Amino acid sequence: MSMDRKILELKEKMEKSRSGGGTEAIAKQHARGKLTARERIELLLDQGSFEEIDALRTHTCTEFGMEKKKYYGDGMVTGYGTVEGRLVFVYSFDFTVIGGSLSETVAAKIVKIMEMAAKTGAPVVGINDSGGARIQEGVGALAGYASIFYRNVMYSGVVPQITAIVGPAAGGAVYSPAVTDFIFMAQNTSQMFVTGPKVVKAVTHEDVTKEELGGAMVHATKSGVTHMTYDNEKDLFEGIRVLLSYLPQNNMEEPPVVKTEDPVDRVDEELNYIIPDNPNKPYDVKDIITRIVDDGKFLEVQEYFAPNIVIGYARLNGKSIGIVANQPKHLAGVLDINASVKAARFVRVCDAFNVPIVTFEDVPGFMPGTVQEYGGIIRHGAKLLYAYAEATVPRITVITRKAYGGAYCVMNSKQLNGDMIFAWPSAEIAVMGPKGASEIVFAKEIAASENPEAKLQEKEEEYREKFANPYVAASRGDVDDVIEPKLTRYKLIKALEMLQNKRDQNPPKKHGNIPL
Repeated sequence: MSMDRKILELKEKMEKSRSGGGTEAIAKQHARGKLTARERIELLLDQGSFEEIDALRTHTCTEFGMEKKKYYGDGMVTGYGTVEGRLVFVYSFDFTVIGGSLSETVAAKIVKIMEMAAKTGAPVVGINDSGGARIQEGVGALAGYASIFYRNVMYSGVVPQITAIVGPAAGGAVYSPAVTDFIFMAQNTSQMFVTGPKVVKAVTHEDVTKEELGGAMVHATKSGVTHMTYDNEKDLFEGIRVLLSYLPQNNMEEPPVVKTEDPVDRVDEELNYIIPDNPNKPYDVKDIITRIVDDGKFLEVQEYFAPNIVIGYARLNGKSIGIVANQPKHLAGVLDINASVKAARFVRVCDAFNVPIVTFEDVPGFMPGTVQEYGGIIRHGAKLLYAYAEATVPRITVITRKAYGGAYCVMNSKQLNGDMIFAWPSAEIAVMGPKGASEIVFAKEIAASENPEAKLQEKEEEYREKFANPYVAASRGDVDDVIEPKLTRYKLIKALEMLQNKRDQNPPKKHGNIPL
């Protein structure tokens, strides 16, 4: 056979591989409101940068007539390319081929990509649209899942792992995404659940649709499984590109620095008046964040889950920071089970990938009540203190208002090895709020008074003046500096510059025992 014929044969095979399950199957995919595996990769990566690997690989199953159902690539597109010029590895399930089911071959292709990502120190993005394990392959497909899970765990905290759920993900298929750092979901077309509606109906007699059971908004608001939710796939992949811009390539590198025209010494007079005079009145902590960070840009993570705490990425003088902030607008910014777990995981991701953490604190305490206690608030709240204490990246706290009790300790206090603790003049650092403290400290005096209510109010004011301020903590060195709010941006940038060569190491050990 001449070389020309051989090249023609190669081109024909590659064309077959690129066509997936064929034009009819692609039309059906589009009719469902979904993109194809390759269209998704094109949206994620820089134009023309994708280099495919294993395009001609096929499955080896001969059961149930599967030897007649062979497709080049086997319903999985893998390879590498760039996002904003930086190397990224990608694998994308092709639903047009045998429902995007996972075979031993598909798993082997994913494993190969993950190993290459770890070897070269680059992020890996998995695009999931799959009917689950390929039933015809039985335990071989299940073994394939387990081989992926193992690498998810081994490379956790080594390279960023991001999952896009843009179709169904059921059974074993949900556990690889669950171990990755970030899960993105698209509304109406993506679902995640361990068991589908039919099994749920048979076992618990609940009637539930796929969307009600595991749709994007269910996981965004109720379970907290997903981190970012989008209306459509185009926005979703743009979101992944933006997230990657805040992260380093791997755990040995620093996040990229982006040029900014936003002056280091920019002051915002509004910050001096943003905290209401009434300590029980709410405000939106996001107004503080966007006034301080570069160009007002804040990429919020898990926006719809546990809104009493806010987490996300921003930049200060061009450098990435992770932000954790109590949100007085929701439940007065109290720490409950969901808020603690949400923030703890975020702190650990930032620490794994060398992103400094800035905490804005206004916390009245932990959520009281039987629901929280029976649900394990002690154990879950401990996750947050564990995450902060363990983190060795630069850590700065700004106490804007309330910092009460155990919640004060947990929110990156000086004694948890926080590097710099700033307080605004409006800060109230105390064991508990002035009212509760006065009821205990001045109990006898109040009881003996002719007008106990007026006496309590008087004592409350007295306590507030004496203790509910930042100056007792500042006199002890628990607060490093009491600052004018409008100078917060400048103070944070200067502190981060000072901390940029911070060297901190935890005692040698196999691993700690976080209270899971």
